[in-house]
Amino acid sequence: MPFRGERARLTALYTGLLVLAGALLTGVVYVLVQEGLYASISTAVTTAVPAQRLEQLPSARPTAFPTGMPTAAPASPAPASPAPASPGPSAGTGVVPREALAITRTLSDAAESAALDRLLTVSITVFVCYAVLSVALAWWTAGRVLRPIAVITDTARRLSGENLHERIALDGPPGELKRLADTFDGMLGRMERLVSAQQRFAANAAHELRTPLAVQRAAAEIGLAGEPSAERVARMRSKLIEVADTSERIIEGLLLLAASEQGLKERRPVALDDLARQTAAALADEAAERGVHIAVRARPLTVEGDPVLLERLLHNLVANAVRHNVPRGRVEVRTGPDIGIEVTNTGPVVPPDTVPLLFEPFRRLHERTHTPGEGAGLGLSIVDAVARAHGARATATANAEGGGLTVRVEF
Repeated sequence: MPFRGERARLTALYTGLLVLAGALLTGVVYVLVQEGLYASISTAVTTAVPAQRLEQLPSARPTAFPTGMPTAAPASPAPASPAPASPGPSAGTGVVPREALAITRTLSDAAESAALDRLLTVSITVFVCYAVLSVALAWWTAGRVLRPIAVITDTARRLSGENLHERIALDGPPGELKRLADTFDGMLGRMERLVSAQQRFAANAAHELRTPLAVQRAAAEIGLAGEPSAERVARMRSKLIEVADTSERIIEGLLLLAASEQGLKERRPVALDDLARQTAAALADEAAERGVHIAVRARPLTVEGDPVLLERLLHNLVANAVRHNVPRGRVEVRTGPDIGIEVTNTGPVVPPDTVPLLFEPFRRLHERTHTPGEGAGLGLSIVDAVARAHGARATATANAEGGGLTVRVEF
């Protein structure tokens, strides 16, 4: 309904304020004019029509004096000394000033009454027109004020998973509604990134899980075709176990990633420097097989968090640094209050523009080769999820010399 809702309420509010202000202004003007109008008219009349001219009126004759008024004294013989000048006809009797005052008062009262009546009529007419204009002005102003909200509402109603790229892009001066529209645009940007990430995650997870199942099916069909020999059965058994291990690692990584996204169930002090040494010791044999040297320079660092998730974070960082390395390469693990956790490794050169993508699930620097021991591409995704669950931030930087990455988790 056009006359219901916020615009109608704002119109009523603006109209009430404008009409109240107009009524107060009209009343104040009327009272102030009424207070000084009589004095102004009296001054104007006496200035325009002086008393000397009023005595020429017919009613100003001496016979018109009221009974009991003093009359002029009889003439007396002229004294020897000269007599003072006569004060004039009105000064000798005091009659003409009284009649002049009465006439002035009558004229002033009549002029005041006519002026006030005219002022009241004009004021009421102007006030009615002002009230009607206030309604139209308030309706237009309310529409202008609420227009950005209508734009936001229409955009929100129109958005879906297919057009999250649209933005309000409100063009206007800085203010509360401008900040609201910009905040809404920022929220849409985050939603678009999250939806895109979830879509890529679902597609990659389906691909990663479908590949082992296809390998298992092919191995079973080919290996068991005809009358398989003991050697063929052994190879098929080894292949199926390898595929099962790969599937198990993928599922375990997905479960760990989901658990990290849900937040922490418990918090307790965890000494990350001790955890770093334990992780390096656990991966020492694998590093020796690959010809990689692990160096640990751990300064005391204790944080509140989940020890299982933090152990997984460190394990993924060091394991990735060992596996994505070069023969006779090195891995350096550092901890400290000023750096958090930092793992640096040598390895293949990483293009700087691909570094942020490595934190997405199933993202790898190179295409998957399905070789034994190859990861599922969830290592840095789990690191990022665990870091965010602990209020930390995981970043990576491509090394300028020697290749490889430097991954830092700052608490």
